[in-house]
Amino acid sequence: MGDNPVSTTVRGIRRLAVAKQHLAGKVPEKGTKDDVIDVVRDLAFVQWDPVAVVAPSHIISLWNRVGAFSLSDLDSMLWNERTLLLHWTPVASIVLSEDYPIYCSLMERYPDSLSHSWGAHRDRAKEFLARNKELKRDVLRDLEGGPLVLEEFRRYVRTGRSADGWSTENAVSQMLFHLMMQGRVMVVGRRGNQNVWGLAERFLPGWVDREPLGWEEMERRTAERAIRGMGTATPSEIHFYFVRGRYQNLKKALQALEEDAAITRVEVRGSKEKEVRYVHRKDVPLLESVEADGWQPRVALLSPFDNLICGRTRTRTVFDFDYVHEQFVPKDKRKYGTYVVPILAGERLVGRMDPRLDKAERTLFVNSVHAEPGAQVGREVVQEIAGTIERLASFVGAKGVEYSPKVPEAWRGALR
Repeated sequence: MGDNPVSTTVRGIRRLAVAKQHLAGKVPEKGTKDDVIDVVRDLAFVQWDPVAVVAPSHIISLWNRVGAFSLSDLDSMLWNERTLLLHWTPVASIVLSEDYPIYCSLMERYPDSLSHSWGAHRDRAKEFLARNKELKRDVLRDLEGGPLVLEEFRRYVRTGRSADGWSTENAVSQMLFHLMMQGRVMVVGRRGNQNVWGLAERFLPGWVDREPLGWEEMERRTAERAIRGMGTATPSEIHFYFVRGRYQNLKKALQALEEDAAITRVEVRGSKEKEVRYVHRKDVPLLESVEADGWQPRVALLSPFDNLICGRTRTRTVFDFDYVHEQFVPKDKRKYGTYVVPILAGERLVGRMDPRLDKAERTLFVNSVHAEPGAQVGREVVQEIAGTIERLASFVGAKGVEYSPKVPEAWRGALR
């Protein structure tokens, strides 16, 4: 199979990506714990972000895929059963405990497990750990007495943000990050908006496999998972998606997967793409199906950190959609709003919405809706978009939806 590339279209790789991301077909009315596990397993991770302009990004991502699930079920899976873990991949993510051998492989080599794409971070991590051995001992000693939030550590000193405005200069916070990446500590709960930290040896369930994979096996397995999660992928897309920035020899891993006939190359008709694109052999029948009569489109309202759009370059290349996290852009330079939610209809990203939940008024305010240039959206699809917005409002506890006048003229009949 590796000698004969699979031929498809841009529409085909879009549809396969959407289907593999659990964004096609019918959504369950009420998602179960098993549904959540299936989604995290197939996507490899779900990015965590607690900012709740509407709802936390990971909550919206799961809702799009499993329907109106129980938030208490998710808390139980994370903090009681621990079938799910909150870990940095390196972005904060919900991952499966069953995948611990992957993370264990990275942990035992950290910070050497960081690739060159991390720039100077690897050297800075080594320097910090070498310089702060006493702090490391104190942090671990504090946790011997039980789980703690950041401010409860004896060596904690309140500091400001770093020059970039997003990271912290607090030494205890930095140490906790490095100890987590080494597998010594883990997030064991949440107290308000704060992480609760504990010793991994105490809180990791006994049934979890803690045997690290060999490095080559780990890279093959993660590359395979990344390709399956995205439907098709180039080496640079794999490197960014899972496990981000951690591959030491991705080329060798892909060669091994090709030799084993686990993956095959994809020829995208009409594409000027220079990088090789791969598809997993198990997904070739699905690729053929979604190009024909097996396609089941639906509408989804993607959170800002949704897996489908987590790489800006891939989102431009595959979906012809340039997505910027405008919450990180100065207010006077924002084009679409503060909390911009891409609107997926079938395999196309057809618009953007800027919503805000007012909990006091129990209303989902839609500050603006923008249609993508050239987006061909019929009345039925616009009505489905309106219905999906109403379902999101209901899920996050709003009694209704209120639109501003900033709505595409052709969509106003349904969005009002």
